[in-house]
Amino acid sequence: MRAWFPDDRACRDYLEWLRWPNGFVCTGCGAIGTAYRLADLSWWCPTCDTRTSVTAGTIFHRTRTPLTLWFAAAWFLTSQKDGASALGLQRVLGLGSYQTAWAMLHRLRSAMVRPGRDMLSGDVEVDETSIGGVKPGKRGRGAAGKTLVAVAVERTGAKGFGRCRLLVIPDATAPTLGQFLADHVEPGSVVLTDGLKSYPIAVGANYVHKPVNLAGTGLPAHVPLPGVHRIASLVKRWLLSTHQGAVEGDHLQAYLDEFCFRFNRRTARSRGLLFRRLLEQSVDTGPRTYAQLVVNPREATATQLAALVRVPIGKRVAPASLAMPAQGRPWRR
Repeated sequence: MRAWFPDDRACRDYLEWLRWPNGFVCTGCGAIGTAYRLADLSWWCPTCDTRTSVTAGTIFHRTRTPLTLWFAAAWFLTSQKDGASALGLQRVLGLGSYQTAWAMLHRLRSAMVRPGRDMLSGDVEVDETSIGGVKPGKRGRGAAGKTLVAVAVERTGAKGFGRCRLLVIPDATAPTLGQFLADHVEPGSVVLTDGLKSYPIAVGANYVHKPVNLAGTGLPAHVPLPGVHRIASLVKRWLLSTHQGAVEGDHLQAYLDEFCFRFNRRTARSRGLLFRRLLEQSVDTGPRTYAQLVVNPREATATQLAALVRVPIGKRVAPASLAMPAQGRPWRR
């Protein structure tokens, strides 16, 4: 990866190939083949006098972080089974602050949900789970200090599973679950659920409903509904291992989107395809400011500020270069 993208120029060329595979298209007037490349590698359209960079209007919009570091972050996020934490990314890339690494990862996560993606179909298991730290008091639905998450996964055989969807929901009422099904499950599919009274109303006439009365069967919940319970278990294990459980409920959806992105592509034979898909969706995703990423801003204490910005001893220097000898542009062949 580093040999293919030794510098920012190679990274820009790759992003251009992903964003405009048939040649530059003016973002102002839509003209093709009339623009000129300027010295700073941006494009100028004489038809409408619009100047455009390949990073303009994407998650890389006005970034001051070198693209080589962005590409390395995308590679670490997609090539590892457990992803990457902000602190780990800060250490491996030599970034000056935790805030920079956190914002980079969240901008990449915002590009992991492709607009208009295919809905789940066939036999689909649906359930809810609570995610959060250990709290005393009520367990299950309605537990204090936890976030309720709807889970759906395709069942492709006796033991096989297809794609999954995860969504933070405010409650387990019929309107909420009905909207979740309408957004993520194709009409006509077979929906397998437990005996929660909200599901018959939520399913309605759009799906074939096959509920399972867990209390009547006497079986553990993971036996009749193995898919949703396995997904819930994997999500919680991943949050506890990679992120040490330090995920706020306000930002949980972004982490769930990351989990689905990797889980739904778990059978890909090449990690490089995930890397390409993420960057391909990144140039199609609009910019995200730091204020937009921070869902619940609050005043930081002196200790928190010290943790965010770790001032190195001595003179502060930029992250080390990732430059390597170039090996041509294989994506242009």
